[in-house]
Amino acid sequence: MAKPDQAHKPEMKGRDKPKQEVEERIEGEIKFAEGIPAEVKEIVARAGTRGELTQVMCQVQEGFDKNKVIRRNVKGPVQPGDILMLLETEIEAQRLGGGLRRAGPSSNARQ
Repeated sequence: MAKPDQAHKPEMKGRDKPKQEVEERIEGEIKFAEGIPAEVKEIVARAGTRGELTQVMCQVQEGFDKNKVIRRNVKGPVQPGDILMLLETEIEAQRLGGGLRRAGPSSNARQ
């Protein structure tokens, strides 16, 4: 006699094995994440102990943030006009150096 669980399920003869993938994989194939192109407009500053990072302003060319100008850190040689492929366009790099320090009322007392 069949168990109550299996009474309503049809028998699966020859279906025990999972289906093979429709897409065949090539050995050694490399897949990259889709990137969003951004053009370097301006070199802002150099960073790192040896100057290995360059902070640039770049304009996003496609996607949700199209035409948005954002600040990014780039490792390696870069010049205005280069195209960067960004994995995300929502996060902007922090400014380097903290900007100019302004003299406040307490600085006058020290003179």
